[in-house]
Amino acid sequence: MRVSDRYAQLIAAGELRPDPEQAAAAERLDALQQELEAAPPPLGLVGRLFGRKRAAPSRGVYMWGSVGRGKSMLMDLFHDNLDVPAKRRAHFHEFMLDIHARLREERKKEGGDPILPVAAQIAAECRVLSFDEMVVNNSADAMIMSRLFTALIVEHDVTIVTTSNRAPSQLYKDGLNREHFLPFIALVESRLDVLTLNGPTDYRLERMRGVGTWHVPVGPVATEAVREAFFRLTDYPPEDSAHVPSTDLDVGAGRTIHVPKSLKGVGVFSFKRLCMDARGAADYLAIARNYHTVIVVAIPLLGPERRNETMRFITLIDALYEHKVKLIATADAEPQALYDFAGKGDDEGRFMFDRTVSRLMEMQSQDYLALGHGDD
Repeated sequence: MRVSDRYAQLIAAGELRPDPEQAAAAERLDALQQELEAAPPPLGLVGRLFGRKRAAPSRGVYMWGSVGRGKSMLMDLFHDNLDVPAKRRAHFHEFMLDIHARLREERKKEGGDPILPVAAQIAAECRVLSFDEMVVNNSADAMIMSRLFTALIVEHDVTIVTTSNRAPSQLYKDGLNREHFLPFIALVESRLDVLTLNGPTDYRLERMRGVGTWHVPVGPVATEAVREAFFRLTDYPPEDSAHVPSTDLDVGAGRTIHVPKSLKGVGVFSFKRLCMDARGAADYLAIARNYHTVIVVAIPLLGPERRNETMRFITLIDALYEHKVKLIATADAEPQALYDFAGKGDDEGRFMFDRTVSRLMEMQSQDYLALGHGDD
């Protein structure tokens, strides 16, 4: 079935609402589908040796926009309906883990640049690569992506379809050694059609309704609630929860923070890892820039006895709030009761935490949840 026909079916069934940007993206993906299905298979080495001409490569598609606007849905319609056997759909983080594993094997051999044979391996396996959630949050990925994707697209005619919450020019923004990443941005802008999806309906926000964002007390019920929220927001099958990808987020100055669950712009953290370890504003800003939704589990009662943890928590909430990150949490108390003032004479702490309480309350409102990531 053609992409545009399947999209029309979803509109007719009421599963989607009419959206001009979605419709335009469906038409572009439909055209790419027909082009790829009609194209002859790519030339092998023998064909090139005997002088056969390469067909003009198909331009890929880069769809970006706010959370919940249907980017992944459209990419899945394309992948599922594409009648090309050599195709692969992967979450971008999982793909890069695979690339790094292949590079490690290549480095064991004698030879030159290991990226070129790895690109050749990938190209031999698939003509079309579909990526969900292209995001670059560590220097290891950033350093190889330009050469890897130049080899895939330019040398091997692999067609790329991808989604992202960011425009190409905003990928790896403020990242370490970003100058090495800039050729990748130029490659995307010259070889892929960049489409914006920022329609009026936030389907992910609708999925959050009834789930709640602040769950007390810490325990099995609260844990199950945030677990459900994670799977709703990421479309990841709960039965495969053991395989949710993790990542080590580059927070600058050669440091990282481990994110045990990291998928589609949703990151899961423990309070212990975020606020009991020695973390600072730069760490929290990196998290806020890279995740549209942050889930924090097991927030304890705060107060003078936990002054360092409290100050880190205040800094974390400031960073998330300023970048309009959605916060889902399990905690030992509601925001108004989270700081234990009783009998401590801690007027300064009370004053500082009052602002955090105000922000935590606002972050639960529908108006805040409807904002796009990073909106002013």
